[in-house]
Amino acid sequence: MSAQAKRVSRFRLQECHTLNKIKNGITSAIGAYALWGLLPIYWKAVRTVSSSEVVCHRMVWSFAFVALLLIWKKRWQWLQQVRERPMTLITFLGTSGILALNWFIYIWAVNAGHVVDASLGYFINPLLSVLLGVVFLRERLRPWQWTAIGLAAGGVIFLTLGYGTFPWIALTLAVSFGLYGLLRKTAPLGALEGLALEMTILFLPALAYLVYLELTGSASFGHTGAATSLLLAFAGVATAAPLLLFASAARRVTLATVGVLQYIVPTLQFLLGVLVYGESFTHTRMAGFGVIWAALVIYSIEGFVERRKRKLALVRT
Repeated sequence: MSAQAKRVSRFRLQECHTLNKIKNGITSAIGAYALWGLLPIYWKAVRTVSSSEVVCHRMVWSFAFVALLLIWKKRWQWLQQVRERPMTLITFLGTSGILALNWFIYIWAVNAGHVVDASLGYFINPLLSVLLGVVFLRERLRPWQWTAIGLAAGGVIFLTLGYGTFPWIALTLAVSFGLYGLLRKTAPLGALEGLALEMTILFLPALAYLVYLELTGSASFGHTGAATSLLLAFAGVATAAPLLLFASAARRVTLATVGVLQYIVPTLQFLLGVLVYGESFTHTRMAGFGVIWAALVIYSIEGFVERRKRKLALVRT
């Protein structure tokens, strides 16, 4: 085989590897966002429990679930990396704090009847993710991608102005998860290892609060029926599964792609809020959401066409 033929072969193998990586990343992102989009059903099922207690159960049981995964897979090498690189621990202290804030605001919003408000936050978040990717990671967007992002931005602005009040729930959720995605994109640990470190950081404060509730007689776990206790315990799996998928996706595809695919989350939340939980949906919201959905269609079609071109080019070489 000639040197040129070898170079072409290596190039084709590299391209196939890249395309498979992107495909797996997109699949992981869709799975994570679908699970997150349906989570309001889960939190509504434990709405008799205070938001702070639910969040702490998420942390404690997520720690237990992730610890079991690490024991099963025998993956402990990352602990040495954390000891040798203090910045790794500092980074995950930041992601842990952001995650705790995001969880609390979201669970409170769902159980206070603000599912649609929360969905607006996750409509805003992809735009912020794209902006962070362009500014901090030097990611590039193609013309039609810019068109889709601009259209979605217009829809979000229209929705925000239509609220008539400062949308603090939506903006808090958007900013917190946007920063979380950026930090996890650049973090040195893998999906499982990073989540394990985050849950380790959050475990002791969460456990201490749950013990305090138990000692003061205000705990719900074990005192409000077997179904509620079981749901609180299973919160670890419900929490860790989409987070692992998201972290895996963030390391395989661009932050812009991760950001735009996230529209799956607020779309499902919105449908639950309006169709299942009967929250109000005015004509203003309908117009704004319609513009954002159109932007998602444009972005998706552009991405499909671009991947198709790359595959055709690969076959022809």
